[in-house]
Amino acid sequence: MSSVFLPPEQTRLVTICAHVDHGKTTLADSLIESNGIISERMAGTLRYLDSLEEEQRRGITMRASAIGLQHRYISPKQQDSPVDTIIHLIDNPGHSDFSTEVSSSLQCCDGCLIVIDAVEGMCARTHQVVREAYAHQLVPILVINKVDRLCTGLCLTSAEAYLRLRGLIEIVNATCAAMLTSKNAQNGSEERSGEEVVNNDKASEQEEVHWTFEPQKGNVVFASALFGWGFTVPALARSLFRAKVLPIKPVMLKQCLFGDFKYKGDKILKWKHDSGEDPLFAQFALQPIWDLYEGVATAASSSGIGSSLFSDGRISGTQKRAQQSKITAATPGMDRVLSTIQIGSTGNKAGTLATADDIQAILNRLGSTSEEGVLRSMLRRYRPLSDTVLGAIYEVLPSPVLAASLVRSRALALSTDESIATESNYLRIQRAVRTCDTSSDAPSVAHICKCMAIDRSNVRDPVLSEENTPLIMGLARVLSGSLNTGHEYYVMGPKYKPNDEPQKRQLRLYLLMGSSLVLVNEVPAGHLCAIHTSEDLQLKTATLCDSPYGMPLQGFDHGIRPLVKVNVESVDPADTNILERGLVKLSLADSAVEVTATAKGERILACLGEIHLEQSILDLKTVYCGKKIELRISEPIVEFGETTDWFDDELDHRNFVSNTCPPLRQCTIPPYNEEEGLEFAHRGRTRTIVSGRVAAISLRVVPLKSSVYSSLVERQLVEGSEDDLIQLGNALGLSNGDRNAQSLFDTLIASLLTIDDSGNALIESKALASGDSVRGVTSDVGEVFMPKAAGGAQPHTSDASALSDDPSRNAYDAVQSRIAAADSLTDSNGFDRVPEDAGAMGIWKNQMRGSLVAGFQSAVRAGPICEEPVRGVLVVLEGFEVAVAASPEETGKTSKPLTSGMIVAAVRAGIRSCLLTRPTRLMESHLRLTLHSSLGALGALYAVLSKRRGKVLEDSMVDGTDLLQISATLPHAESFGLAPELFRQSSGEVTAPELVFSHWERFEQDPFWVPTSLEEREDFGENLQNGDVSTGVDNTALHYIRKVRARKGLVVDSSRTVMAAEKQRTMKR
Repeated sequence: MSSVFLPPEQTRLVTICAHVDHGKTTLADSLIESNGIISERMAGTLRYLDSLEEEQRRGITMRASAIGLQHRYISPKQQDSPVDTIIHLIDNPGHSDFSTEVSSSLQCCDGCLIVIDAVEGMCARTHQVVREAYAHQLVPILVINKVDRLCTGLCLTSAEAYLRLRGLIEIVNATCAAMLTSKNAQNGSEERSGEEVVNNDKASEQEEVHWTFEPQKGNVVFASALFGWGFTVPALARSLFRAKVLPIKPVMLKQCLFGDFKYKGDKILKWKHDSGEDPLFAQFALQPIWDLYEGVATAASSSGIGSSLFSDGRISGTQKRAQQSKITAATPGMDRVLSTIQIGSTGNKAGTLATADDIQAILNRLGSTSEEGVLRSMLRRYRPLSDTVLGAIYEVLPSPVLAASLVRSRALALSTDESIATESNYLRIQRAVRTCDTSSDAPSVAHICKCMAIDRSNVRDPVLSEENTPLIMGLARVLSGSLNTGHEYYVMGPKYKPNDEPQKRQLRLYLLMGSSLVLVNEVPAGHLCAIHTSEDLQLKTATLCDSPYGMPLQGFDHGIRPLVKVNVESVDPADTNILERGLVKLSLADSAVEVTATAKGERILACLGEIHLEQSILDLKTVYCGKKIELRISEPIVEFGETTDWFDDELDHRNFVSNTCPPLRQCTIPPYNEEEGLEFAHRGRTRTIVSGRVAAISLRVVPLKSSVYSSLVERQLVEGSEDDLIQLGNALGLSNGDRNAQSLFDTLIASLLTIDDSGNALIESKALASGDSVRGVTSDVGEVFMPKAAGGAQPHTSDASALSDDPSRNAYDAVQSRIAAADSLTDSNGFDRVPEDAGAMGIWKNQMRGSLVAGFQSAVRAGPICEEPVRGVLVVLEGFEVAVAASPEETGKTSKPLTSGMIVAAVRAGIRSCLLTRPTRLMESHLRLTLHSSLGALGALYAVLSKRRGKVLEDSMVDGTDLLQISATLPHAESFGLAPELFRQSSGEVTAPELVFSHWERFEQDPFWVPTSLEEREDFGENLQNGDVSTGVDNTALHYIRKVRARKGLVVDSSRTVMAAEKQRTMKR
């Protein structure tokens, strides 16, 4: 075992997770200071792990950083036998734009510190990291940070602060309990064997213990990372007993210390809120800290510095000149500090502060003369945060051995495959991973959780070349055996299969020390390290093994999708290759970045948010391209969807079929009226002709509500979908008196051909499935009937005397008459058939199904309005006519060749033309917005959201503050530049909004509406007055369509400046 690394039993892997600005990096500074890496004066303000220039400038963490810390743990029962430990700490971003960094860190750690602001409580991001940590089977420790704000900011008494902390812990526990209950209910609905049920019950009990925060267990830390103090209830109970403040043994005292108990007359009694006395926690845990703050504030006021600690101005004082402003141990107020330090201290250094001279010596050594400096110096010795947190990590969190075998057996399991499930070599590797085997003959297995870019100047390795380009390294956890620098290992990506040939690469290993990396020769199991290998693998995550029989670690699908997309291109075409190499490196180093190349040569860069995009572009320019090149960045690309709405009279099936109203406006203006097959479509119905006129397919497009779509996906009625189902049944002619939602749903399920992930479905009418609307044609020319246009050839009546001499016309009439009849999805109504129809039915069943589905998928992939994906439509196949061979020897064959490509093209053209003849609507992606606002900024906030078409879902007061927590939804297209506008309009009285994807919603504005009536013209004006050939109103939906078409290089309706012009006539000519 290397001297740098300890056995896995003495190792802990932990990550810090929290909402933005809740104090993660400040907490990490205090822990790093305990190892002497940074000075005590700089701890809490240096932000050591924020090594990027942009991180320091913005004041937020953007990249996860890891560091190894040493800690000597002193057990309360064996104080003479301290244990040396290694704690690998990862500091994570709190902003949602960098959420994938958190996901990667959670995968390679066994425990997490969940940091929560004592004033703000649980925020949106806190809920997300709690759910992610639970999904990764991590063991949590709750760190309630900024407890001092209850004293200095909210000016609460110690008893009021206790009630506030107790309520916060109850809220956290209620959130975790709801999460566990939901997961257990989901597991209970699945069918399992008896042994699996018992194992799941044990696992559920263990998870409930881990995710229940009880201060007496030591998994709750009360802290102020800025001032470097913190404590747990067990540690405080031991210190109070050791100092003889309370004559109660720690085992009993910790059970009562955080609870509704009070100490009176050497007895512990029940505490009541209105008793006028303080509970134990307020009296012995919080009040001494309150006294320290007040004592230092008094000293600052007395010395002439002036105090700014308390927001109510209870202690202030007149400021004097700087050379006269200095706090010393003799300053009035410091005597109160000295007396308080002697009571209930949890630190080993507090015992050295017995006199004023001791305090003065500390102040002189640290140069602490300001109010903040003195407070830090005293509180770090009174209740040191680093010893408290590092001790809790060692006591509460599992070692890598325990985590792999019991706690995280599912998260740290290798993938399995039937071909190697019983293979002895694979089973040996699997056992080694489950036991975190460190023996010399154990197989070496490690998992790379993420890749990161490292500046070469920060890497201590003489072998590396002196280039300017960054190194792409992987953050890896060694699962079994040990990794060695210079050895070769098999690299297995997340999609690796046993039959694949694994790649083999040589590794160089580095110890993680924040932004610095130190070369090491060996890294044993249970530790984290950085790995450098060749960058041609292009894998964001991978599993390393010294045997080809290994398998990759099971991955997690976090469902995180990029929100901001731009097109990136170099200004100088000669830099295109440099840009492409830089994009590859960027996508490897940042797992949240997606880089795609389109058929038109665009390079699309997709990021999680605006801040993430800005940082990615900056890194691309200055780091990954190797040299500074000029880039041209497009405006943000927003994804839309195309859908449709009901006609006003469409719910009355019989009247709608017979209604012959003029076409909609989009069918008469270019470029939309140039769509193929549009002349045969009318009001959402068409009869699309296959190339060569060998066949014709009749189909219809109608809206499909999300509730009906969910019912079709789940194959059962979803609550709340009944009305939408009945509405759909009326439109399709299915609701005849006794029809209810269940029978309508059963009919749809029986007719379903396929369903996609975008809310679209394809069904086949019962008339078509039974052959009632299938006709075979044996005309002389071997073609189906070709009408002039939609409605141009009305079907004949069913009277035999009205039959035409043209068999293709008769087939056309029969199919159209059957379609026009009600109940088009129900069983046969007795329509007559001819012998050729049997051959046509065989062609429909045997040759058409796969091509129909392919044509449907091709059509919904890009709609006719702006080539965006189609969402929320139902395609109904209603009829089929085909020209069959006339000779008896060729029964069941078409008169002309009928290929699958011809069918796909016809179905695609038919669906697109149907969509154009229906009311057009856009589908918008909506984001969920969460932020905090003061009461004074509420008016400006609502004005900004209203202008951007936002909808406020909830606004609730944060207990004990004048802040409101706002939850709202906002269209994605209106979200760009939201934060700067909010800050500007509210004068900075709102927090930065957290934006995550919420849902898709239909934009109800008709993009092609124009004023027609006299009243509408008076309100909106004439088209010609506004100089717009398409519409004379401020139409947001049409504006979006034009922007999308212009970006894709399509013809825009407003780009044609002359429409139906006539030659100008003058007086002379």
